[in-house]
Amino acid sequence: MLNSLRSSLFEHYLGISRLLAGQLEFNSIIQAVATEISHIIPHDHLDVCIKLVDDKYHIAYESGLESDWSKHPPALLTGSPIRSLLAGEVEFLLSGNACVDPRFHFEGAFSSPIITLSLHSRLHVPLKVHGDIIGALSCSSHTTDAYTMDDVFNARAVADLLAPYFFAIRAAEQAKRSAIEEAEATAREEGLRSGALKLTQALEAERQRIGMDLHDQTLADLTRLTRRVERMTHLPEVSGEMLEPLARSLQFCMHDLRQIIEEAKPSILQLFGMVQAIETYLDRSVRDSGASIHWEIVDDSKGMVDELEQGVATSLFRIVQEAINNAIRHGQPDRIVVTLRRREDWLTVEINDDGAGLDASGNSTGHGIGNMKTRARLISARFGIGKNRHGPGTCVSVSVKPGLAGKTAEES
Repeated sequence: MLNSLRSSLFEHYLGISRLLAGQLEFNSIIQAVATEISHIIPHDHLDVCIKLVDDKYHIAYESGLESDWSKHPPALLTGSPIRSLLAGEVEFLLSGNACVDPRFHFEGAFSSPIITLSLHSRLHVPLKVHGDIIGALSCSSHTTDAYTMDDVFNARAVADLLAPYFFAIRAAEQAKRSAIEEAEATAREEGLRSGALKLTQALEAERQRIGMDLHDQTLADLTRLTRRVERMTHLPEVSGEMLEPLARSLQFCMHDLRQIIEEAKPSILQLFGMVQAIETYLDRSVRDSGASIHWEIVDDSKGMVDELEQGVATSLFRIVQEAINNAIRHGQPDRIVVTLRRREDWLTVEINDDGAGLDASGNSTGHGIGNMKTRARLISARFGIGKNRHGPGTCVSVSVKPGLAGKTAEES
């Protein structure tokens, strides 16, 4: 008789193992094995509680009677009626009448389904993998005192069969959830990047419009005013000494305005391309600084620089402008070298100087560098700033892949 009972249990355990094969989610497993489990542990209600990987929340999956446990979103473990088991404080929970058992009813406990469904007898064993508790198997009956220690033993055997499958599915779902969250975060970031890039392009267009307006109207007005002042200096009733400072101030103002116009509307970039624009900007910036700085531009891009889209080229040019300005203002270098180089599918622009370096200039975290990083991020470029590899000074490096703008690129 005993051997026959053991043989019957063994067949049901095998049946559970066969039914587990091919199941890919929690609910399908519970529904598939519930009948076989009922032959081993008779029950009116069966549920499996799975702890989430954060060990703070859990989710319940049921078979047979349906309760609010499975309808509830992930709930805090602190409110679970079997929190002592899930925390590893007890090896199992066995109750003859859970409706009045104080272990299940405490302040904050989500135990109302026990009363609602009249789940008098309750049996709970942990699901363990490598010694860690990942959840619990629970069997309940409307009858009081329905379970014994033999049922506890059998429930542990069933739990040992189920635990590895539940562990694998939990890991797969967590990986899927993480992938979805990462994809959503990437989509949000790319949406923001795309919107910011469009805004930048719109601002660039407006900037150029303002530059043209300043050239066509304001600069023309100042030029006429300067000429009028110059004519007045020749009048006998007007003192030239009085007007000379005014004329000089107007000349300075016009010089500054021309610089603003040139920066607002990089016409050389649009007409002659990146290399010529950088060369012109370098030459003018060094001359305007009054310093004796040797500069050089090396184009080893093999034509890739001409493949950049208009908006990407403009943003890249702005980064180079800022790097040159930083080198001249803060580094006080004797030499500045700008190199354009093709590296596989990437165009890399390096601005090297032999100046004081970032630490001496105190500009390693300034707004200029922040602006360069932002511009690089908007065109999906790799941006780096550090020490000049060939000696003292600073190296600014920015790499962009033609056609990559709007996609994710790592920042080095």
